[in-house]
Amino acid sequence: MALAMAAFVLLAFMISLAVSIGEISIPLSTTAKAVSNRLFGTDFELSRIHQGIVWDYRLSRALVAASAGASLALSGVILQALLRNPLAEPYVLGISAGASTGAVCIMILGLGYGVLGLSSGAFIGAVVAFLFVGLLAAGVGGTSERIILCGVAGSQLFNALTSYIVTTSANAEQARGVMFWLLGSMSGVRWPDVYLSGPIAITGFVICMAHVRVLDAFVFGTDAAASLGIAVRRAQIVLLGTTAFMIAAVVSIVGSIGFVGLVIPHAARFMVGPSHDRLLPASALGGAIFMVAADIVSRIIIPQQILPIGVVTALFGAPAFAIILYRARRTA
Repeated sequence: MALAMAAFVLLAFMISLAVSIGEISIPLSTTAKAVSNRLFGTDFELSRIHQGIVWDYRLSRALVAASAGASLALSGVILQALLRNPLAEPYVLGISAGASTGAVCIMILGLGYGVLGLSSGAFIGAVVAFLFVGLLAAGVGGTSERIILCGVAGSQLFNALTSYIVTTSANAEQARGVMFWLLGSMSGVRWPDVYLSGPIAITGFVICMAHVRVLDAFVFGTDAAASLGIAVRRAQIVLLGTTAFMIAAVVSIVGSIGFVGLVIPHAARFMVGPSHDRLLPASALGGAIFMVAADIVSRIIIPQQILPIGVVTALFGAPAFAIILYRARRTA
């Protein structure tokens, strides 16, 4: 309980920092007044610029980062349990690649122009990729190893489609925009994205917590889960569908962001153990904190320039994962 409270306090502090830090520094007291004016109707005197920066830009960006980090970390926990593979991560099902293809169809080919936006196109592409991999996996048996192989095949297929569209139809400006989006970008995030990502992350967390016993059983294999009276196929469909929905929402809003769903679950296991009733909340909070911190770094690491957030998560995530693997080898 003490650890959970500390994590909540740290998350609140990181969100406050994310709102205060940027090209224009805003004191925490001003941030609190701006939020109070909008939420509680108070009448603190603030400049319209500060009010707009805090509420319309930075707060929504921080909340989307927290929601995306929680969704990716939860997805990593689910996949590592269902597939019984410690290297499983949210994009193993080809969803990110499908979202990328959907996004470039909107950005470059102009499909659905005037009807579908970039996020909508990416979400549709992610769902199509998940259905493709799901049907392929069902056709070849649906075992954990085959699901992973089908995910790899789906990723390669949709990545090839994305590359083909970019190289044959995009000009230099469009290609640069696509590459920036593929590396993860929160530049265009606003409150409608909060209203999408927040409820999806909360719903995913509730569904995961309702399947704690199922996830604990799946760690020992599908046969062990079935012997405990668990409807294995139904649980797989519900949990994989929840994972796909969370990942599709994240990718459609902020693009592909790696390492969060791979590193955070392992770090959480070191802190709270393998039991999913503790691992899921720890991973969700850890993912949210990590993503908000990465967003802060992406905005301040290079003056007058914003790095794609996926670059930051990879720069910090890869060494962190190497340290985790080294510690696991030493304790084995």
